[in-house]
Amino acid sequence: MSRCGAVRAALSASSAMARLLLLLWVASGLLLAAVAAIPPPEEAARMARYVLHSCDWGALATLSAQEGLRGRPFANIFSLSDGPPGPCGGSGVPYLYLTDMEISVQDLEVNSNASLTVSLAQTPYCRKHKYDPQNPLCAHIIFVGSIVKVNDSEADIAKKALFTRHPERESWPKDHNWFFAKFNITNIWVLDYFGGLKIVTPEEYYSVKP
Repeated sequence: MSRCGAVRAALSASSAMARLLLLLWVASGLLLAAVAAIPPPEEAARMARYVLHSCDWGALATLSAQEGLRGRPFANIFSLSDGPPGPCGGSGVPYLYLTDMEISVQDLEVNSNASLTVSLAQTPYCRKHKYDPQNPLCAHIIFVGSIVKVNDSEADIAKKALFTRHPERESWPKDHNWFFAKFNITNIWVLDYFGGLKIVTPEEYYSVKP
């Protein structure tokens, strides 16, 4: 069985042995991911997928609905995941675990449009190469789109993606009415080399193999 197949099998099982197997596969996957070469600059769509999958959180910017800030940009940090960590590549879909008690989610209830930035600055890669976070070689991706709640059939996918990376969240207070959501991507910009931003379409983004 392939590494990706083993992870999927472990995720679908409920026994303690299966969960232990999953942890071992994830740990080995993280090690492999840490030493894997990043995509070359000419493969911008792959770079976008790579950076998102390498990141556990991002900066989400909304248009504020709060009194005194209405209509102004408001950036906030959110945990995210496009799939379990490791070399399987992820789905490319940024999933989030949200509550309407959170200020940015209140903004989204008025206007669901948002932008999301993820950067290799949060990984060991840029520190290893001594790249400043604003150095283009410390790749970052800007997604534009909207936040939507996932349907029941996708909720299990989002749950597995998020809770494998952020297990603490399973114990967060249930009375906060948490729900699973995803970033519905409409535009993508990649900055991973000198010469300015590169535009990647969602079709290009989802069609590549990370």
